[in-house]
Amino acid sequence: MHLLAATPGRVDDGKEPVDLGQSPADIVVLSAADTELAALSEARAEMDASPSLRLANITQLGHPMSVDLHLDTCATKCRLVIARVLGGVGYWKYGCEQYAARCHEAGVPLVLLPGDDKPDADLRALSTVSDADYDALWAYLVEGGPENATNFLRHARAMLGNGEPPPAASPLLRAGVYWPGTGIADLAAAQAVWNTANPVVPIIFYRALVQGAGLNPINRLVRALLRQGLNPLPVFVASLKDPVSVATLTQLFTAAPPSVILNATSFAVGSPHTGDANPDNPLTLPEANGAPVFQVVLAGSSEEAWAEGLTGLSARDIAMNVALPEVDGRVLSRAVSFKGEAFFDEATQCPIATYRAQGDRIEFVAELAANWARLRATKEADRKTALILANYPNKDGRLANGVGLDTPAGTVHVLNAMAQAGYRVTDPPKDGDALMQAILQGPTNWLTDRAQKDGGETLSLAEYMTVFQALPWELKDQVTTRWGAPEDDPFFVPDMSPSGATGQGGFKLSILRYGNVVVGVQPARGYNIDPTDSYHAPDLVPPHNYLAFYAWIRHRFEADAIVHMGKHGNLEWLPGKALALSQTCWPEATLGPMPHVYPFIVNDPGEGTQAKRRAQAVIIDHLTPPLTRAETYGPLRDLEALVDEYYEAAGGDPRRIDHLRREILSLTATTGLDRDIGLQGDDEDRDLAKLDAYLCELKEAQIRDGLHVFGVSPQGDQLRDLTIAMARIPRGDGTGGDASLIRALADDLNLEFDPLDCDMSAPWTGPRPAQLADLVSAPWRSTGDTVERLETFAQRLWDGGWGDAGLGPRASDVIQTIKSQIDPAIRSCGLAESSGLLRALNGQFVPPAPSGAPTRGRLDVLPTGRNFFSVDSRAVPTPTAWALGWKSANLLIEKHLQTHGDWPRTMLLTAWGTANMRTGGDDIAQALALMGVKPKWDSANRRVTGFDILPQGVLGRPRVDVTLRISGFFRDSFPQLISLFDSAAHAVMALEEPDELNPAAARAKTEGTGPRIYGSKPGAYGAGLQAMIDERLWKSKADLAEAYLTWGSYAYGAREAGTADRAGFETRLSQTEAIVQNQDNREHDILDSDDYYQFEGGAAAAVATLQGQARPIYHNDHSRPERPLIRTLDDEIARVVRSRVVNPKWIDGVKRHGYKGAFEIAATVDYLFAFAATTGAVQDHHFDMVEAAFLEDDATRQFIEDHNAPALHEIAERLQEAIDRELWVPRSNSARARIEALVR
Repeated sequence: MHLLAATPGRVDDGKEPVDLGQSPADIVVLSAADTELAALSEARAEMDASPSLRLANITQLGHPMSVDLHLDTCATKCRLVIARVLGGVGYWKYGCEQYAARCHEAGVPLVLLPGDDKPDADLRALSTVSDADYDALWAYLVEGGPENATNFLRHARAMLGNGEPPPAASPLLRAGVYWPGTGIADLAAAQAVWNTANPVVPIIFYRALVQGAGLNPINRLVRALLRQGLNPLPVFVASLKDPVSVATLTQLFTAAPPSVILNATSFAVGSPHTGDANPDNPLTLPEANGAPVFQVVLAGSSEEAWAEGLTGLSARDIAMNVALPEVDGRVLSRAVSFKGEAFFDEATQCPIATYRAQGDRIEFVAELAANWARLRATKEADRKTALILANYPNKDGRLANGVGLDTPAGTVHVLNAMAQAGYRVTDPPKDGDALMQAILQGPTNWLTDRAQKDGGETLSLAEYMTVFQALPWELKDQVTTRWGAPEDDPFFVPDMSPSGATGQGGFKLSILRYGNVVVGVQPARGYNIDPTDSYHAPDLVPPHNYLAFYAWIRHRFEADAIVHMGKHGNLEWLPGKALALSQTCWPEATLGPMPHVYPFIVNDPGEGTQAKRRAQAVIIDHLTPPLTRAETYGPLRDLEALVDEYYEAAGGDPRRIDHLRREILSLTATTGLDRDIGLQGDDEDRDLAKLDAYLCELKEAQIRDGLHVFGVSPQGDQLRDLTIAMARIPRGDGTGGDASLIRALADDLNLEFDPLDCDMSAPWTGPRPAQLADLVSAPWRSTGDTVERLETFAQRLWDGGWGDAGLGPRASDVIQTIKSQIDPAIRSCGLAESSGLLRALNGQFVPPAPSGAPTRGRLDVLPTGRNFFSVDSRAVPTPTAWALGWKSANLLIEKHLQTHGDWPRTMLLTAWGTANMRTGGDDIAQALALMGVKPKWDSANRRVTGFDILPQGVLGRPRVDVTLRISGFFRDSFPQLISLFDSAAHAVMALEEPDELNPAAARAKTEGTGPRIYGSKPGAYGAGLQAMIDERLWKSKADLAEAYLTWGSYAYGAREAGTADRAGFETRLSQTEAIVQNQDNREHDILDSDDYYQFEGGAAAAVATLQGQARPIYHNDHSRPERPLIRTLDDEIARVVRSRVVNPKWIDGVKRHGYKGAFEIAATVDYLFAFAATTGAVQDHHFDMVEAAFLEDDATRQFIEDHNAPALHEIAERLQEAIDRELWVPRSNSARARIEALVR
């Protein structure tokens, strides 16, 4: 038997090999710490009889060729090699292995030291010096300082036989107070400069800056804080996990309680990985006084790279200084310094780098700290707060957008909670509908009748120009070049004076005052002003009225804090750097250094993280909407009864059986079910079995039952069904109390089947225990009937207070977990959300928590009301994600082969940052698996270190040539995943395999190794179709394809950073045989968001336009990780329409939410229309069902008209547009008449 070996692959991070150009010397020292290199350079210069020395930053040896070259020309010809490897072997695997092997071969002693003060057995095992020498060298570097740097070199010299070893390392304070001009000091030194009435703001930074003279940014920050009227307290630490440092901080905070904390250390005290130990964080202990903690980045990259590019920070900085600090609840401020070369040290042949402070970034952070300190110090009755509601598309029926959230009701709840907490809130609206009616009476973003509306607030032209003129010239030029003068803005009112009296012009703003709290509607981004820009301006700058809105809040109203209510607004998506913003980035220019709080749905870490990183937001996560089983209704219930009767009649009167069969098939044809299910008509028994299975699956589908109200926990049936939904699939390791409730019930009842993975239409031949027999009046005939009984049994158990009802041990364990953990966590969410928001508005620290989909097993995200974090981006994709991705990829290929009779060779896959954060990288894992590539992980730190190309003998099928269309947030957050996928794709292209087994390699021979990753223009976001659809800018599908191509044709990779490549993108789409989109949870669906139609539908339109034919579109269900389902888009739309959209249970649920409920109905119609426009996957009978449910039904039509009259008009207009564009031919003339009457 021959073992098939995988081909190892290396992740290309885009860095070219570096030749350090160093000649041999006595000693080589490699370190990632520039401060350490600077200290050793200075020590060598001051030494007598110093050994010859070569210094190098180990990060310059990331490329294998760089390692090999340095070994060839320098290291193996030296007498001693010392390297400090930050993070261990896994962070420099090739380097550690090669230096160990080559130095051993050359007889050169090697010392591989940890980059911190934590022992590392792997590094010690690769070293070839005595433990005594190893420990001595390590101690000198750990303690640091000039004396220890000198003794480090003396000890190394002694190891070479020159002189005696120096004394052991002299301990340097591991933590303490530093003060500019004084050096290491004490609290009294700082207090001597303070004003005792001012807030205290500690600056926490690494001891290495003191050791290596890297204090310029700290000194500048101290002075800036003093100018802001704050009391800075600079404190150096060995690390936030070091016991001495923790004790020092605790002592200092006790003596001088902080109001705000600025932290410049990297990494996190806590862990993003579930189950890991999380030591106490000194910045959040009681002694820290509940102070909010802001992350201040001392970037490892150059100022030039930051200033000239739009990425903001390197992948390394993002991981160390952004993503991991978020795990501790730190809020990203700005990068305040960058590495620059101070001089080139000829003696060590090394450029000596130093931190260079960036002046205006220092000032921004100081102002941000001052504003948070001021917020904290201001009494509730005097605080001014702005609550901002999103609005897109810019219609009056779609105000107060918030995914999964009854935003109007939640806003009213917040107003009342603030009033109870002592804020001055006058005459708040009684409920969400009252709030929306007040907003609709004034000016909104809807331009058509805006001029006729009074109300709201105004900002005069003179006031606006004062703010506008203070912007950087570059930004003013962008606005005036694109939009002209403020007077040209359509939201500008030439005369704002009442009664026709002469007055000056200005802007009418959609803002309502309720005492010291205002509620405003966020302005439109500008596409509604000149919609044609949707084609060619993905980075469109905001118009004057947008700036005027925030100018009023910041400068006229003088808000102390801004709250953006719900996912999500548009401010954090304005053009600019991905993070570490500059003063010319539009989010900063608009928001400024304002305290910013953001209630956000807990299952969307990606877009929430965007607000954290680009708008210094403190997230207050909120619960997802309640979930429930779709069950059955109307014609589906009638069909189910007929099918039951048919099977009961089997073996009886043939005439009755024939009659029932004809009834069933007639009803399926009338309702369009025959087309949705794909009934062939050539085998009636098979068709009936398919129908039976489909009806069962629709009943068990998970749909939302209404919306979440911020600050209010679900109750009654909504609490019951959501609790069961969260316990339905396994959590954690899936054992004991973390097992699936439904599986546990089945096991205890000895049913001997898996209710989460079964053939619903199969006849039930198993036991029929008494506990289940009488729960449902319908016949117990199929496996689907058994699943229904188990679900009903779970509901009855909840209704009865979870009494044991004779349950066995498995279900009892799960129920105990429900009673002790799940149920209390859900019940506590409402109060926790309100408390979290008020805590943030008090200027206090909001504790961190993980994010994810709670009904996908992530119960650790509860209770909500916390500042969620995302993932360790270096550990994506996770092994768990790989397992799902591998399974899903194989099922996808099998489905395509069965349906189309051939292997898929090219696929286009959408990869969103949010989904990959939420799942740990399911999409990327699937894409790699399709190519036949498996990630490699470092077992110690879970970091992805490379990949293996799986051999054909393992795959057993051709590789798929995959192209990714990534989102803008994916680009910003996962640069290392871009490098991983790009490296893997090019490695596959380089394989010597038969063309029929490796289409990517075959194309590379004729086309070259072109990019396989495309996305939005650097600094821009989205896919470009939303405004096209909303503003009716398209004539044919080709127009929609053009928008998708225009917005997405920027190539990314290890060596591509958003290069315009329209021809390359068109080539990839011209060759695409299938389009793939994954959905990882059922807390939302395909008709809930414009993102699905923009990316999935846009891709379909582009592929069909370029190829002249439609290609298969797969919309896969990953909501149950152990059981991914492969579906076509046509199938998914049909399922969602029937299970949710026209289901009276869903409609009744949204009716509980007044205006926002009608909003949800209108949004669903919009998204359905958009899929019809882009893909053709929406059939006539789908539109018929929607019209019947929303317009023909008198009660529903009246509900929409009563609570959100604009939405009723918008629904009718959209349906009329579907008719006009020949996307729908209504079944009845009465439907046409109803629509025409409403449109008029």
